[in-house]
Amino acid sequence: MAALLLWIPLMPLLSSLLLLLAGARLGERPVALLGVGSVALSALFSLAAILSFSASDGVAWGIETLPWFSALGLEVGFSLHFDGLSAVMVGVITGVGLLIHLYSVAYMAGDADFARFFAYLNLFVAMMLILVLAGDFLLLYLGWEGVGLCSFLLIGFWYRQPENGYAARKAFVVTRIGDVALALGLLILVQQFGMLNIQDSVDQARQLWPGSDLAGWVALLLLGGAVGKSAQLPLQTWLPDAMAGPTPVSALIHAATMVTAGVYLIARTQGIFMLAPQVLQLVALVGAMTLFLAACSALVQHDLKRILAYSTISQIGYMFFALGTGAFSAAVFHLMTHAFFKALLFLAAGQVIMSLHHEQDTRRMGGLLRPMPFSALCFAIGCAALAALPLTSGFYSKDAILLQAYAQGGAGFAWWLALAGALVTALYSLRLFVRLFLGDCRTLPEPDNRPLLCWPLGILCLLALFGALIPQPLHDVFSAAPQAHVPLPVHLLVLAMPVIGLVAGIWLLLRHRDWRQAFATGALARWWRAGWGFDVLYDWLLVRPLLWLARVNRRDLADLPVQLLVWTSRICHQGLSRLQSGRLRHYAVGIVGGAVLILAVVL
Repeated sequence: MAALLLWIPLMPLLSSLLLLLAGARLGERPVALLGVGSVALSALFSLAAILSFSASDGVAWGIETLPWFSALGLEVGFSLHFDGLSAVMVGVITGVGLLIHLYSVAYMAGDADFARFFAYLNLFVAMMLILVLAGDFLLLYLGWEGVGLCSFLLIGFWYRQPENGYAARKAFVVTRIGDVALALGLLILVQQFGMLNIQDSVDQARQLWPGSDLAGWVALLLLGGAVGKSAQLPLQTWLPDAMAGPTPVSALIHAATMVTAGVYLIARTQGIFMLAPQVLQLVALVGAMTLFLAACSALVQHDLKRILAYSTISQIGYMFFALGTGAFSAAVFHLMTHAFFKALLFLAAGQVIMSLHHEQDTRRMGGLLRPMPFSALCFAIGCAALAALPLTSGFYSKDAILLQAYAQGGAGFAWWLALAGALVTALYSLRLFVRLFLGDCRTLPEPDNRPLLCWPLGILCLLALFGALIPQPLHDVFSAAPQAHVPLPVHLLVLAMPVIGLVAGIWLLLRHRDWRQAFATGALARWWRAGWGFDVLYDWLLVRPLLWLARVNRRDLADLPVQLLVWTSRICHQGLSRLQSGRLRHYAVGIVGGAVLILAVVL
């Protein structure tokens, strides 16, 4: 059964290579069969691996092949590892990824670069699978950098539009900051323990680092990598601009793959973070601040996909908050349910955008309930799960985070921020649905009900409603948190907060239109709409000084010593070349003069 692990990432990887080499000579149907079929096979292998894992009573297993290289006593092998955390991640990536692939066949039909799109998409899935199945840090880092490369290729897929290229470069550069931090952390682990195996390194840290400052530094560097890839403060600015890519790309990046990589990294190395409680508290604070700030920004956005982008940042913030409070199982649980309802929202948004001739401004939408009832139903279910309304998958996972966090640390500042974020989430979810489907119709839609667009949405609707019933085989990864009593008023408050936000939103919509318009045009809303000014701040602190330095250093001061050597050589050449006149009397005079000079010196 161990060979199954090798085939899970290998199927989309091989199809990606085939599409890159020969896709341009194939028609859309063979490309679609190859692209979707490989991910479907990967999903079947994943299912078989999960069933085998469950049948073995949750015993972790893996595969190790021939070593990559051996140098300075360090053996680097190609190893894969499968446990409860891997099972959840693989199931989400291949399951949701397969639905997004099916949707993409219809969404991208007729595109001139249809084959290139699926080549990149399959490579993205393969790299993410390598990341979550890696048994050693080097293979994990390969997948980590691979998804970064693929995000650059997919965000800038329509590269002929300059803004798309800018968004791709921004995502690539910003996430590189976190990648450098991650690389430094992994190098410290290798230097200290002389190994790359993830489980063995974490076990060694537990034995040798209690009370050591090294645990804190490594945890801080790993957090830096996770913050960059998962778009958390202060490196969250790339994700809203990543909406430049095709909508299926947005669904894949934001729901099942790249942005969850940071959550997976912290969960996988939780043994190191447990040795650094201050860093763990920082994880919770970063998550709480991110979820609240992003929720406020989502509340005032006008672009449909940017609303969903800020929503993703906020929901990933909930996962970081859960990790920081020790609620690791709740964080992974929310990762899974979020993949369901966020993929549903993005794909439903893509259907709306296509029907409105690629219009994304919600101010030009409205009244779509009657002409697009199926999309309205999908959005209603997705928004209900996003707002954590009762009996949806988001309700169970988000409530688990808030209740377990309260049990672990009580009602601290971060917990109240997370609770307030639940209220704001309900507000912007209601605002999004009302803007799209209620009121007057501002743009006449042309509904597209092709089966490949509708069937994935139908399946995701069921997962968004009932996905919380899927068991979480995490007992072999995270030790059970001690049961602590949560007072009944806290239960009721957590349960009521999304409902309060929903009721407050309805009251504002019905009674205070003038106040809403005044707020929407006010300074605070403009500040939130601009992402709290982080782009402007970074532009003044980093971009402008670097551009000024580049202008000042146009001739590059580092080249001056080399240029001085060139100048000296040129002067010497010009001086000596004049002695080579080609005239015999000049040479004779030189010889006689030199001889006289030598005799004068000798005598």
